[in-house]
Amino acid sequence: MLSMTTAAVEIAPGIAWTPLAARWLSVADLPLLILVGVTGVGKSTTLALLEAGDPPVRQLPDRRALADQLITKVQLDAGEPIRPISDRAERFDYTRRYRAQNPGGLAQALSQLWVDPALWPQPLCFDGLRGMDEVSYAAAHLPHARFAVLDAPDVVRVERLLGRGDRFDRLSTSPTAATGGTLPGLDVPGVDALFTPEEQARLSALVTSGTVSADDLRAKVAIVVTERQNYDPSAAIAALQRLAAGRTVVVDTIRNSPEDAARLIRKE
Repeated sequence: MLSMTTAAVEIAPGIAWTPLAARWLSVADLPLLILVGVTGVGKSTTLALLEAGDPPVRQLPDRRALADQLITKVQLDAGEPIRPISDRAERFDYTRRYRAQNPGGLAQALSQLWVDPALWPQPLCFDGLRGMDEVSYAAAHLPHARFAVLDAPDVVRVERLLGRGDRFDRLSTSPTAATGGTLPGLDVPGVDALFTPEEQARLSALVTSGTVSADDLRAKVAIVVTERQNYDPSAAIAALQRLAAGRTVVVDTIRNSPEDAARLIRKE
């Protein structure tokens, strides 16, 4: 089994896989706030409001930072050269390889963290978990954690990705455009399984109107399709409502503004 618990090195000041002093606390024993949701549901904006609130929420190293640690561990165990992985599809592959031996995925790694309370006063937050397996593991192994699920339709997620300009929102190998009658920017395998004809027309209109390029739309659609092949938001919500109903709030980020989302999360 891949395990991070043998590593005593700090992954950030005051955070490590093993306690470095007697005063350190296990994340598993803390009333941690965990944001749950796939890309483009509004986690970053909501988290910024929580961090600016009273009391301010302190964010632990996020999913990307934790995934970087796990990717390095997978590379070491496989005898591969240690190299940073920025491509979304390749990162999904590495985290899938980690989950093959650690079914709890990122949640399993999160549960193994220890923090120095002098450097990390509560309330603390982790951004974020995805999918049924991760949230099910967290519900069982992080008994004091609260879960805030942010949700939005896939078509809205694509639109948000097109507008936010995050350098992390990319695939190193862009999908190749298909020939034939496919709408521009939507010639990506798996599109029909996620988007209705009306939603496809809505996205393609962004290209025909000149708002975005077909290549940009194709890349963002491919990110959403690839992510949804690995994580099912509906299954994650159902698992939390079954296993941790009293510790879970689900926020529709279409019906609720980021300010509303932050208020709903603080009330729980």
